[in-house]
Amino acid sequence: MPLVSVYIIAFNESEKVRATIESARWADEIIVVDSWSTDGTAEIATGMGARVVQVDFKGFGDLRNQAIAACSHEWIFSLDADERCTPEAAEEVRKLINDPNALDAYRTPRRNFFMGRWIKHSGWYPNYRQPQLFRKGKMCYDQKPVHEGYELIDSAKPVGHMTNAIWQFPFKNMAEVMHKANRYSSLGAEKIKHKKISMGSALAHGLWSFAKHYVFKLGFLDGWAGFVIALGNFEGTFYRYAKALEIQKGAQWSTPTDTPSGLNG
Repeated sequence: MPLVSVYIIAFNESEKVRATIESARWADEIIVVDSWSTDGTAEIATGMGARVVQVDFKGFGDLRNQAIAACSHEWIFSLDADERCTPEAAEEVRKLINDPNALDAYRTPRRNFFMGRWIKHSGWYPNYRQPQLFRKGKMCYDQKPVHEGYELIDSAKPVGHMTNAIWQFPFKNMAEVMHKANRYSSLGAEKIKHKKISMGSALAHGLWSFAKHYVFKLGFLDGWAGFVIALGNFEGTFYRYAKALEIQKGAQWSTPTDTPSGLNG
């Protein structure tokens, strides 16, 4: 019978990692890939029987490749600390890996809970990311620091799609929404710092991101939660481009070259 490893990436997720590990009890191996958390995440994971691997954070692509290397079994199912594997999804994983005609990689739909409701629109359902179920040795990630891509290795098979969704609880409060937008925009700025950017283009990209999620992906049907999701995408996108421009400008933005006129002292 094929065996499956579940890896969970986490950093300072003491409030979430316990439930994530509990949802992965069906697996043959649970690995928590931590980046030197300071809030007890690693201790909680160890106490629950997971194997903890410490990895210096150099971007999410590198982190996920290190997680793959740490897995022992033929099949790998990936979870983030804010995700929960449902019993239905776990059962489907078992059926897929025992199928002699199984593909090499499968995307998994995610159902998101935010601001007291399950999000049905806003681009958040079905909210696929990279394939979450795959054979070890058949998939790797690129080295992008955030929103990393993936590559199938020696596989002519298409990527499949699971039917049953896992759950995601992306934010516990508004402070976490703002913190994540700040962190991801900083990481994302490194990806686009080579592009031609202006504050005008930063605003245009931000407005398009808002419209895409709120209007074209029907975020307005998700009530205030949909508005906050769209606004968060505006902020994250705008600041990603603004930070990239700041990198390009360097000292020009941080060091004055003249004395302000009309000011004393």
